Amino acid sequence: MVQMCVKTTTITESDMLQQQETCLLKNDQKQQKTTSYDGEQLQSAQLPVIKQEIIWTNVVFITLLHVLSVYCFCNYFFTTKWQTYLWAFIVGGIGGFGVTGGAHRYFTHRTFKANLPLQIILILCYTVSGQNDIPDWVRDHRVHHKFSETDADPHNANKGFFFSHVGWLMQRKHPDVYKKGKTIDMSDINDDPLVQFHTKHFLLFKMLFCFIIPVVIAVYGWNENWAEAISAVAIIRYVLNLNFTWSVNSVAHIWGSKPYDKRIQPAQNVMVSVVAMGEGWHNYHHVFPCDYRAAEIGGYLLNTTTLWLDLFASIGWAYDLKTPPKQLVHKVAVNHGDGSWREIPETDHTRDYKTS
Repeated sequence: MVQMCVKTTTITESDMLQQQETCLLKNDQKQQKTTSYDGEQLQSAQLPVIKQEIIWTNVVFITLLHVLSVYCFCNYFFTTKWQTYLWAFIVGGIGGFGVTGGAHRYFTHRTFKANLPLQIILILCYTVSGQNDIPDWVRDHRVHHKFSETDADPHNANKGFFFSHVGWLMQRKHPDVYKKGKTIDMSDINDDPLVQFHTKHFLLFKMLFCFIIPVVIAVYGWNENWAEAISAVAIIRYVLNLNFTWSVNSVAHIWGSKPYDKRIQPAQNVMVSVVAMGEGWHNYHHVFPCDYRAAEIGGYLLNTTTLWLDLFASIGWAYDLKTPPKQLVHKVAVNHGDGSWREIPETDHTRDYKTS
């Protein structure tokens, strides 16, 4: 038996080996122009170029949103109260945790279990982020992991930084995304009554928790002007939240080291971990997606999502937190990494989660 840590589950080595199909990238997933779909070898050079339809409403909306955020920053920066900036930072953290701890680590990868109060918290926090509904987010991300850096990947980094960052939201998805998306098991999401209720009333929840309530609190909490409150809390904070999430798909798939698997594109990027609350340790995450920490190194300072999950675990709201055996991590890093991986001795205060 391999004891994970005080707050994580105990699993056998054979159990982990059985989970490798889910938790490890398949050995034949390599950075080549040749892509394998269902055993059929398709030469990318021979494939017809598919022109994806541009969604002009999304292009206009996303562009205007960013232009508006720059305008707000330039016009209201010096007139906004410090309390509003602090509140915008808190709201941004709440929304960020909803994405990283909720949509990503809980709903998509099921790296831990949550009781009902924590499930509600995760859903409400995710609503603050103002992104797509949970089923869409989960399906896109599961497809992304299973068919990473292929045409079936919604934000394929092989198409460049802009496409993987935001361009993929400005055009119709590649037909392979829809085709392969149908092979993804979404039964856990479709059978979740809480998620279905949230999805049914998604627009109302989004408007209330992402925009209206945060702005109203600033206005009536410390008499902030409506213009400054909307500028800092609703617009600039929202744009930053979006770009921090998008950076995981773009920056962390292009720049950084690959200590666990040099054959794939996801990389370790410290700056992304800072802005995305611990999601920048991306080479590790794509190799071990079942780890609730989404990282081996970084500590709480560079992975605040794990800090919050451990706090919820300490009161019993989060449980069965999954981590892979350290022997397996070591073996994969030595066999497939770029040589930058270093074993870090444990100390009493770091326990199972190491600091960088």
